[in-house]
Amino acid sequence: MYRYASSVLFLASVFAFQLSHGTEVTVKDKDNNLCLYGNLMVNFSVSYDVADKKSETAMFELPGNVTTDGSACDNTSSTLKLNFGEGHSWSVNFTIKGKTYQADTITFSYNLSDTVVFPKSVVNDTLTVNVKPQIAAVSMDTCYSCKSKDTIEAESVNQTLWNVLIQAFVINNTRSENITSCAADVPSTPVAPTTHPTTTTPAAPVTNSSTAPPPTTTPTPTPTLPTPTTGEYSIKPDENSTVCLMANFGLRISVNSVEMNFEPNGTTSSGSCGVNSSQLVLTSNAMTITLTFAHDTKKFHLHALNITGKTSSGVAFSEVNTNLSLWEAAVGSSYMCNKEQNDTITRLLTLYTFDLHVQPFGVNKGVFSTAEDCQADAENFIVPIAVGVALLVLILIVLLAYFIGRKRNMASSYETL
Repeated sequence: MYRYASSVLFLASVFAFQLSHGTEVTVKDKDNNLCLYGNLMVNFSVSYDVADKKSETAMFELPGNVTTDGSACDNTSSTLKLNFGEGHSWSVNFTIKGKTYQADTITFSYNLSDTVVFPKSVVNDTLTVNVKPQIAAVSMDTCYSCKSKDTIEAESVNQTLWNVLIQAFVINNTRSENITSCAADVPSTPVAPTTHPTTTTPAAPVTNSSTAPPPTTTPTPTPTLPTPTTGEYSIKPDENSTVCLMANFGLRISVNSVEMNFEPNGTTSSGSCGVNSSQLVLTSNAMTITLTFAHDTKKFHLHALNITGKTSSGVAFSEVNTNLSLWEAAVGSSYMCNKEQNDTITRLLTLYTFDLHVQPFGVNKGVFSTAEDCQADAENFIVPIAVGVALLVLILIVLLAYFIGRKRNMASSYETL
């Protein structure tokens, strides 16, 4: 029997502090008994309007300094509400279903008048988005655990959750040590080999004293992926505007050592161009890739990368990094790298690029500006330059030797005379 005497919602007392692995909160009922526990990390990506019909993208994380005002517990439902910053809040509602519980709705409210998070916003309203999380069939008296990253997309807002540990209905005032893991954390079970019975027949007498060598088994080599097809992508603020972002590249990703080429055929592109940030979103049948660029008035770079999708075997993945400094070039120019590059984005994700050429700011007349080459391309010029210099030095040495020898011959001729 649960320790909830009535269905009246109790105001939760506030306990919140930041650990190195996330924001940990506890909610207690009116009897000061623990009724809800949470420890999680959340990253937010919010697109909002600025002047001149442009947009920017704000990226921030759930801070450690939160309150749980508005959180509540009863015998059939629980709500964890985290309030932070200047009028922002994130909440998740849980309900009991039989011998399990589930998360029904995640509600995220953000205050666009917060000039620290949303500078230059032309709207001062507080907006709210509701999304359905994939948290279901959690056994009672267990914690829901999901270390894997789960990105939940909604219009203008992406939320990435990871390192989540939540128990919505705590029994006996003690957090359970039992875990219900999310599907992404559970390793796939390998198919056991099938054993076929064999029939042994008497061997025929061997008349040859020589014995044939046993057959050898050659392992099947893993096929090598072909070079990815180069896609050409561009973004316009609207149909009557000119191109504001251009990107050409071939992409290959490696997720947990599984490599996949990104196929541009059939891919749709969208995005936005802001004053200080621009975004390119590529959606194919297999995955969605969101690239966010930023600049500091002098240099631009790839600031964030978010990739969600499924492998060829159907395993879902979601990887994000919002603190990158890749593909850097001066504002007003483009960045180019014809050589293959590979960059480690997260512990599980590596990005490979081929024939890369991007310009997220200052595109004029729909063509790339003068390119700044990557280090790999620059090194391509070092060898021919070095060879040329060596040949020039060799020629100068030969000419110098020739003139010195000729001068000596002439001097010898004068002495003979």
